[in-house]
Amino acid sequence: MSRIVDARGHHCPVPTLRLGKAMREAGPGQVLTLLATDPMARIDAPHLVSQTGGKVLSIEEAEGVLTIRVETPGGPPD
Repeated sequence: MSRIVDARGHHCPVPTLRLGKAMREAGPGQVLTLLATDPMARIDAPHLVSQTGGKVLSIEEAEGVLTIRVETPGGPPD
């Protein structure tokens, strides 16, 4: 089960800052799901994840809400 980081209604940089905090608090290989309504999160969140060594698992958008699933660094090898 993934942890939800709900940043709906917040503008850049809040969604990415919240995701970064959640990633630091999570253990290795944990799955986090960012919910965001700011379209910049589609760019900023994957950039943050790549800088930390994590992986973007999926990016979906429905009814104006981005759902970005990521895995923290240190998970099982591919």
